Amino acid sequence: MQEFGGALDDLDQALVHALQIAPRAGWARIGAAIGVDPVTVARRWSRLTEAGAAWVGCHPAPALAESGQGCLAFVEVDCANGRLSAVAHALAAERHVVAVEHVSGGRDLLLTVLAPRLSALTHWVTHRLGSLAGIVATRTHLASTVYTEGSRWRLRALDSAQIVRLTESAPARGDTPVFELTDLDSALLAELSVDGRATHRALAERCGASPDTVRRRVNRLLASGMAQTRCEVARPLSEWPVSLILWGRTAPGELRAVAEQVTGAREVRLCAGVIGRHNLKVIAWVRSLDDTQRFEVRLAERLPALTVIDRAVALWPMKLNGALLDERGYRTGAVPIDVRQVGAA
Repeated sequence: MQEFGGALDDLDQALVHALQIAPRAGWARIGAAIGVDPVTVARRWSRLTEAGAAWVGCHPAPALAESGQGCLAFVEVDCANGRLSAVAHALAAERHVVAVEHVSGGRDLLLTVLAPRLSALTHWVTHRLGSLAGIVATRTHLASTVYTEGSRWRLRALDSAQIVRLTESAPARGDTPVFELTDLDSALLAELSVDGRATHRALAERCGASPDTVRRRVNRLLASGMAQTRCEVARPLSEWPVSLILWGRTAPGELRAVAEQVTGAREVRLCAGVIGRHNLKVIAWVRSLDDTQRFEVRLAERLPALTVIDRAVALWPMKLNGALLDERGYRTGAVPIDVRQVGAA
């Protein structure tokens, strides 16, 4: 991996923002939107990805769980002294554990876990986590509704005219209903989670299907909202290097309204309803540790109906949507996201 020095320049920021809007767009379309020739855009992107400074991945979207084809859980893990690193690396290697964070506060690790169904999640927590050396205790919190997630987060480097040019050139898509995933769909999702910009030909070679079939399946996955491509940037390069995690509670009847207001804050990367002693989880990227408290104050002033019960800071996000990160937050590799074997005996 090449060393990436300094900060993102204006062109890098514009490129990342453009790919956050259209992660799989061709270089000609991206270049036209930001006013740079396609060759230069491709060269810049290669430089960013080789350094682990930015990347495009893909993950199963909330629509999949809403259709009954999966469930999402947040699992807190307490580790024995001296065992945290070994436990974290073992869990990061699991294909359905999409995020692993070493966090401050009342738990050592915070996991984001996908499973095809609740019974599979239960089996994994009981038999895998329950038998992994170095784990002292776990607590599982099921997600109910995901109101917003990281694919909607933007660097905000483009002006309104550039955004319009980029979105106007997007291919038209009709309403595509959610459907039952096939093994090929799952295999494509796994490959795209490693490289969200992989070509249809490359995907066809890896998944053993024709390019035309792959094109149709990928387009259907994206158009239905069952898969979500996402352009990420290493947090130190985003000017929002601190990840704050809040757990809150509000009246059940006000949960949706409160959540929708929370998602309006620029810093918010995730807002999800959870089932437990708190019913809302929020992840926000902020500028500094001091800003964590300022963000919470602003949230309290804006939403008096929301009570923050607990809070933590991600000390080392070791894995983010399948991407493996170093201590600085740069991508060093990836583990394909695949839930097909979760809970298997």
